Amino acid sequence: MRKDRGFQRLHVVTPGFEAVVADSAHAFGRHMHEDFGIGLIERGAQKSASGRGTVEAIAGDLITVNPGEVHDGRPMDAAGRRWRMLYIEPHTLLAAATDVVPGAAFEFTQPVLRMASLVSRFRALFDAVQADDTGLQAEAALLQLAAGLLRPTTTRPVSPTSAALRAARERMHDDPAASPTLAGLAADAGLSRYQFLRAFTRLTGLPPHAYLLQRRVQRARQLVRGGVALAEAATASGFADQSHMTRCFVRTVGLTPGAFVLR
Repeated sequence: MRKDRGFQRLHVVTPGFEAVVADSAHAFGRHMHEDFGIGLIERGAQKSASGRGTVEAIAGDLITVNPGEVHDGRPMDAAGRRWRMLYIEPHTLLAAATDVVPGAAFEFTQPVLRMASLVSRFRALFDAVQADDTGLQAEAALLQLAAGLLRPTTTRPVSPTSAALRAARERMHDDPAASPTLAGLAADAGLSRYQFLRAFTRLTGLPPHAYLLQRRVQRARQLVRGGVALAEAATASGFADQSHMTRCFVRTVGLTPGAFVLR
């Protein structure tokens, strides 16, 4: 993490993203970015020039900017504002948009968005790009955000074969230590990533990343119950390390793996 004058550049584990948080009264001059930008005002308010005129954003609003769009930003008062921002490489967001609506062209059409459902999806993506060790969660969160931003009026019917979806589920069930990609799972099922995400979630009740983590916890539970050392169980189950296994284990089981063994 890098911090300077109220700005923090956070470490992300998902390629194609940059995450920044800030609490500042700094006024930005006119500038532009190579990436798409979407952020959330958490405190205070700001006024900015955009490609669609001057706009104002208050706490709870999402702010957006397109690659190459000239803009600025200044607080509405001396108290400044606090916000968090994601910068997304164009090919990453465009690929997600195409998955949601094949052939769709994408750009942000509103510099300020006031929509609670989109704020929730933004927060999910912001958290996922920093913490998702499999990549599945970040991919899914990006697709969900893109779907909300595009808001297509028509969608193609999704007709996945139940056999293909069951095969994907069994693949994660049988080998939870593997790290499948959403693209690979979708391709095997003959679907787009977004189609697969929706169909798999309907089938299992969980998105792919959550299903995989559950299977890893179940495998770890079996191993530690069988006397396998905790560090070895974490590796064999597909967790990044023992501490990651412990966090997931506690959320699911309510006990640490060590406490679980002693019960």
